[in-house]
Amino acid sequence: MSWGESKAWLRGGAQQKLYQSLLENAAQAPARNSKRRKVLHPEEMPWEMSRQGLLKHLLNEQMNTRMETVDAYMQIIPPGSRSGRHRHLAEECLYVVEGRGYDLHQDCDVEITDTYHWKPQAEVKRYEWEAGDVIYIPPNTIHQHFNAAQDKPARLISAINRIYKYCGLNDLEQLEDAPEYDAGVTLDADRVSRYLGAKVKEPA
Repeated sequence: MSWGESKAWLRGGAQQKLYQSLLENAAQAPARNSKRRKVLHPEEMPWEMSRQGLLKHLLNEQMNTRMETVDAYMQIIPPGSRSGRHRHLAEECLYVVEGRGYDLHQDCDVEITDTYHWKPQAEVKRYEWEAGDVIYIPPNTIHQHFNAAQDKPARLISAINRIYKYCGLNDLEQLEDAPEYDAGVTLDADRVSRYLGAKVKEPA
């Protein structure tokens, strides 16, 4: 065996028990998981008036549940309104619980070399949906949800894999805010009810 490079790799005296910490973390997992929730009740699911719209979070990394890989939320779109418009690298699926409407999707050309580049394609595709349908959002697709009904809200359940984030690919970009978004708003049952009855004109 050649030891010609030993002067290089023998340098340094820093020590840290990194492997030991992995063993300890694994050993502590059962006790830690026993304190994480397997069932959440409606009052434990936080509301958020986000830039993407009115959300009720069902599963999220910050909610102390046993779910390790998936984030999920319910999105409520008021009558005649729309979600925000955004793009993310992770693929997403949404189940339409109630209502009818349509999505606008814009694919992007992507190049990953030493850096990551994306450019929207010219074509914007429209997809109609109604209660019972599943909407699939491909990776890195600019998308927005529209409620076509003027008299009742639409309700969607979104699921997205959070593993992308742990791989350094938390590529999430908001391109347009939902009409109802207000950073300073505090949600309660009355305010949520008012949002659900709102009617918002589509952009010209």
